[in-house]
Amino acid sequence: MSQTPIVILVLVLATIAAIGTVVGIRLWQKRRRILSLLRRRGDSVRYAFVINPSKPEAKQNREHIERYCDEHHLGQFMIIETELDKDGGVCAREALAQGADVVIAVGGDGTVRTVASAMSGTGHAMGIVPTGTGNLLARNLGIPLDNVDAALTVATSHGSRKIDVGRITLLDGDDDHAHAFLIVAGMGFDALMIDDTDPELKKNISWLAYFIGGVKNLFAPKYHGRVTIVGENGETHTTHDLTFRTLLAGNCGEIPMFSLMPEASFDDGLLDFEIIDTSGGLLGWASLFGDVVHQTITGKAEQSPLSTNSSIEQVQGISAEIVLEKPALVQADGDMIGESGHIGISVERQSLMVRVPENTAA
Repeated sequence: MSQTPIVILVLVLATIAAIGTVVGIRLWQKRRRILSLLRRRGDSVRYAFVINPSKPEAKQNREHIERYCDEHHLGQFMIIETELDKDGGVCAREALAQGADVVIAVGGDGTVRTVASAMSGTGHAMGIVPTGTGNLLARNLGIPLDNVDAALTVATSHGSRKIDVGRITLLDGDDDHAHAFLIVAGMGFDALMIDDTDPELKKNISWLAYFIGGVKNLFAPKYHGRVTIVGENGETHTTHDLTFRTLLAGNCGEIPMFSLMPEASFDDGLLDFEIIDTSGGLLGWASLFGDVVHQTITGKAEQSPLSTNSSIEQVQGISAEIVLEKPALVQADGDMIGESGHIGISVERQSLMVRVPENTAA
C-alpha cells in the first residue's frame, strides 16, 4: 500500500510527459507549415534588381545577390543593368512591365534617384542596396551601409515607408523633363562644386572629394534673380533682386558629419528651401561653416549667433520658381542636369514607397 502513491505519481508524470511530447510534435509540425507558407509567399513576390555596372564592385554584388536569393528561396527575381542610354528609370519601367512587384536599386544616389523617378506614384515598393560614395538617402532612412546582406534583408522584407519625391524642371530649354530628387537639388555654388569633383578622386577618398571641388569655386560670381516660393497654405512669397551663392531645395538634409537642413522631413509634403550667401572672401565662408556646425549641433534651422559675413535663409514650401539674370548650373542629388535661368521646383507628397528597417517603417 505504501508504494501506491509513488506508482500514481509516476503514472501522472508519464502522462504529462506523453502529452507534452505530442503537443511539442504538433507545434513543430505547425511551425514547419508556417515556414513553408512564408517561403511560398516569399517566392510569390517578384523582385527586380537594377544594377549600375560601372561600379567597381558591380560583378561581385551581382553574384552576392544571386547567392542571397537562392539561400532565401527568392526564386522569382531578375537583374537588369543600366547602360549609357538606359538609366535606372528605364530599367525600373522595364522591370515593372515584366511583372516585378519590388524594384531594388543597387548603386549610388544617382541610380537610386533615377529608379525612384520611375517608381514614384506606381504603388510598387522600391528597395535600396547602397554601393555608392554618399548613399545619402540610405543614410537618412537608416538603411545599412557597407553590408550588402543587411541591405538585402531590408529590401526583401515587408517594412515600407512612403516618402516625398521632389521634382526640378528647367523651364527655358528643350528639356522639360521633371527630374526627380530625393535629397537635395540646387543651383549655383553647390552645382559648380559637384561638377568640378574628380570621379577618380571620389573613388579614393569618397565624399571628401566634394570639398576639393568646392575650394575651386569659392570665389565664383554670385547669382542674381527673382525667387517665388509657395507655402503649405498656398500663400505666395516673392523676393526680387535676390543675390545668392547657392539655392537649395531639400527633401532631407543629413549628410556625412553635418546637417544642411535639420528641420527637413522626407514625408511631410514640404521642401526646405535654403538661400545661402557670403561676403568678405574667406571670412564669409568661415562664417558659413560656423552656421552649418551650429545647426548640426542644435538641430535647428538657425544661424550661429557669431555669424557675421554669411546668411542662410530657410523657408518651407510646396513649390518654387526661380528666374535668374544669367543661367546657372543645376544639379539633382549630385547629378548634373543642365544649365538654366528659369527653374521650377515642386514636390510629390508621399508618392514613393521604400523598404526601410522595421524601426523606421510606418
